[in-house]
Amino acid sequence: MSGRGPLNETGEAGSSVMRRDARAFAEKVTVGVLLAGGEARRMGRDKRTLRLAGATLLERNVALLRTVFPIVAVSVREDRPVPLTLPAGVEVINDIMPGCPLGGIATALSHFQAPVFVLAADTAFAERAAVQRVLDAFTGVDMVVPIVDGHLEPLHAVYGRGCLEPARALLEAGRTSILELLPKVRVATVGFESIDPFFNINTPEDLETARYRADEERQQESAASAGRPPVPTGVRPAVVGVIGKPDGGKTTLIEQLIPELKALGLRVGTVKRVADFEIDRPGKDSWRHHEAGAESYVVASPARLAFVADLRQEMGLGAIVARFFDGFDVVIWEGFKAEDGAVIEVFREGAGHSAPLCRSDESLALVTDAHIEHEHRFAFGEAGPLARFVAEHLGLLVGSA
Repeated sequence: MSGRGPLNETGEAGSSVMRRDARAFAEKVTVGVLLAGGEARRMGRDKRTLRLAGATLLERNVALLRTVFPIVAVSVREDRPVPLTLPAGVEVINDIMPGCPLGGIATALSHFQAPVFVLAADTAFAERAAVQRVLDAFTGVDMVVPIVDGHLEPLHAVYGRGCLEPARALLEAGRTSILELLPKVRVATVGFESIDPFFNINTPEDLETARYRADEERQQESAASAGRPPVPTGVRPAVVGVIGKPDGGKTTLIEQLIPELKALGLRVGTVKRVADFEIDRPGKDSWRHHEAGAESYVVASPARLAFVADLRQEMGLGAIVARFFDGFDVVIWEGFKAEDGAVIEVFREGAGHSAPLCRSDESLALVTDAHIEHEHRFAFGEAGPLARFVAEHLGLLVGSA
């Protein structure tokens, strides 16, 4: 990446560039702009109104910007006005070119005639400290952008007045990529070790991941306020799939594995994907709640609980595990397609099939009655040894590799 001047790089512990005191020399940025004019095609609904930890994404990010900047604005498409009432003093500006972030950035620069910090409205966990680090690096350049593992984050960045004319020229030429702006201006990058402050919500699965993290944060806050030790976080269950051709015995194997894994002291959950199902019965109270329009509902008893939700888009396996299996050691799945990770294939020659689904190097283990070469081959009826092998392979046993 090159520009009219050298590319300054500031990492977590400083940089090789002579910075002195960046705050003393940095140009003051007083305007924070929330870019809220996106299409939301992958989400399928207005992301600005998605709720996370009791507030919409729009509310969360406007509140964050107001803690940093005396001037805060929301950039939107003229045909998609702000869906909520904004706090007093927050300005709304209409994008000069709807549907692209570069248009929103050019709009803000033209409107305020001053440097602006821009933030994507679908950012889930924006942090004041991360914003401040970017602001501190705005000295002698036109643009400051975070970088994480070699990836730029241009929707959490400062754009100076020197970006306006190059941005306008790109838009007039029909070019809307922010990355095309970079070679035309002086750019400084600020290195970050974590993607967390830049995590944005594009899909329903992203939303579930964000809600899982928000739940973890609430647990930590609750523990801290009650004087309890911190709740362990970031530990997800191990996940293993059972696959195979029809009538091979997948469900039977899972039935056999569950008690064997539990006997090893593990907490076990399962996920079964089906084409469709009905968990409630017509006429029951909970069924009536759903028929009246409840998108989600819970049926609870002293011993069991069922959460039922309508989905606008299928939830991926990773999101399901993150959302519903906190505290479990291992989750066994059946019925999903093309999932990465460990799988056990069940192949029963007696069911009339000629060959397994996977090559020998594609499955963690093979359970079969056929004479097929596999490094980890088990016979039907060997659920105990298989369970121990899986637990050891996944690192679930104390002292295992």
